[in-house]
Amino acid sequence: MTIRSDKLTIVDHPLAGHLLAGLRDKRTEPERFRFLAGRLATVLVLEATRDLPTRASTVMTPLTQTDVRLLDGKVVAVPILRAGLGLLEAVTDLLPDVRVGYAGLERDEGTLQPTSYYLKVPALQGSTVLLLDPMLATGGSAAFAAALLKERGATDVRLVCVVAAPEGVARLTAEHPDVRIITASLDESLNDVGFIVPGLGDFGDRLFGTE
Repeated sequence: MTIRSDKLTIVDHPLAGHLLAGLRDKRTEPERFRFLAGRLATVLVLEATRDLPTRASTVMTPLTQTDVRLLDGKVVAVPILRAGLGLLEAVTDLLPDVRVGYAGLERDEGTLQPTSYYLKVPALQGSTVLLLDPMLATGGSAAFAAALLKERGATDVRLVCVVAAPEGVARLTAEHPDVRIITASLDESLNDVGFIVPGLGDFGDRLFGTE
């Protein structure tokens, strides 16, 4: 059963759980990890787009004309580099007309706060914006990215992540109470170096086979 609130949706689906198990397993190699990440992203994006606006239309089937519903609104996907790229293909596969932006963030070693080294996004006004960041840990990067997107006109931002820590959820909802979070798991906590427990390690490293 999917667990929903105004701010947090946990996709508690048997398939999501199965795919997440493979991502958590430290024995999963990068090629398999990328495959599982893409499949799980599909499940998450389906939930994140559940309430997209639609409009009435008609089509001709081989037999007759029938009423249908079509998507009626713009969607923009913005992965946070580099780990967010592991979720992007699922969005473009499901929504061929989606526009894509990119947010490059890094931590300032002096202030320990996130800074932006690259931001390229299409027009965001009137769009549903899917912010893709697989790990919601402290919440600093997601909150900073959401602020950047809002500065550029976004009014409907939805964070799609694989796993989330309670600390990250608390920070993001405190700084951006209008941003919805869609995840496959709300994990236990952060450890003393900011990793999600039980988590799945460094998503970007595991996705690309780096250390």
